[in-house]
Amino acid sequence: MLSLRKSVWFGFHKVNHSDYPKKQGLYDPHYEHDACGMGFVVDVGGRKSHAIIKQGMQVLLNLEHRGATGSEKNTGDGAGILFQLPHRFLVRECERQKIKLPQPGEYAVGMVFLPTAEESRRQCKRQFAKIIREEGQSLLGWRSVPTDNSMLGASAKASQPVIEQVFIRRGQDVSDELDFERKLCIIRKRITKAAKRGIHERGMFYVSSLSCRTIVYKGMLIANQLSAFYPDLRDGDVESALALVHSRFSTNTFPSWARAHPYRYIAHNGEINTLRGNINWMRARESKFRSRFFGSELHKILPVIDSDTSDSGMFDNVL
Repeated sequence: MLSLRKSVWFGFHKVNHSDYPKKQGLYDPHYEHDACGMGFVVDVGGRKSHAIIKQGMQVLLNLEHRGATGSEKNTGDGAGILFQLPHRFLVRECERQKIKLPQPGEYAVGMVFLPTAEESRRQCKRQFAKIIREEGQSLLGWRSVPTDNSMLGASAKASQPVIEQVFIRRGQDVSDELDFERKLCIIRKRITKAAKRGIHERGMFYVSSLSCRTIVYKGMLIANQLSAFYPDLRDGDVESALALVHSRFSTNTFPSWARAHPYRYIAHNGEINTLRGNINWMRARESKFRSRFFGSELHKILPVIDSDTSDSGMFDNVL
């Protein structure tokens, strides 16, 4: 851990040295493993700045050796960053799209991977609009996220989705931010299930984040490609008081754009060896779920686990 004047950095990874220490006490070199790298930067005073984004990206670059590549050295297993919604930046960009954003907390942003086929994208957006309306919220519009894939390998380019941001205004029946987050969870779960039915290239559809608080920029990238691929991350108006970064080393699942980290709540390091048992127990218990917060709408977020994601993604679903 390195403490700075305005922020604190945390970096987590497992060590991989050829000259391991000898077995001693509770330490046994037999348990050393290679795995993903993750880091966290926070301004302990809660002050938002672009410096936190830059420091987060530097942490990610320092963790590049924790990520993996395939036979193509410019196709990575995944890299990404989670941070707070940059309100000033989003207001500026949305004005260019004739979208007027309300005050922070009154709207949400979804980072959405969409199919490359134009008709499939239209289908996804129609479903989004329908579900947002049915859940009593308002669709403000869509923004195409600028990207530059010139440095990506052929495999990453071949599977690259269209990336857009959806903006949703909080409905009058939603009392506060936490209530809004629950409503957004319902919208995300409903659109995810709806997109799996009858949409061509539906495997490309994925909601990386949908929140009035945080946003996730990620992809099938190497750590040093993230800020180059997403020019937004280099903009000085992109400010946050925290940044969570991850460089992926996929060991038991194939890499994909959706399986890059961070997820919506976690960045995870390592495999869950009791995965099948966990999935079965969660499904068996869903019939007994009760919630004073979701109430009669609880069935809309079931099943909890998305079977198309990785073990980390399933853990994120449950959290």
